[in-house]
Amino acid sequence: MEKNKMLVDATHPEETRVVVLRNGRVEEFDYESAARKPLRGNIYLAKVTRVEPSLQAAFVDYGGNRHGFLAFSEIHPDYYQIPVADRQALLEEEARHERDAEHDEERAAGRR
Repeated sequence: MEKNKMLVDATHPEETRVVVLRNGRVEEFDYESAARKPLRGNIYLAKVTRVEPSLQAAFVDYGGNRHGFLAFSEIHPDYYQIPVADRQALLEEEARHERDAEHDEERAAGRR
């Protein structure tokens, strides 16, 4: 039977440590210090400064000269879905572009 334990060490006022044990093995460790603000699990507002498709990620600016790296898999799909009207306009533009390209090819072939 798998036995899980969470141990909390708060004996020092300037630091709290937490460890999760599974079957006597350390699975997770975290600490919070009065000198540093916890960053993990917080929600931040940031501006995407660059999208890097080859890395499947975006670089973000949190402000205050703080920058970060955000994997696409960490972004909820609702945040990057294109609205229906915009999607339709893009599809129409793409179709128009393809028709123009085909028309240009036909005209070029007729000149030969």
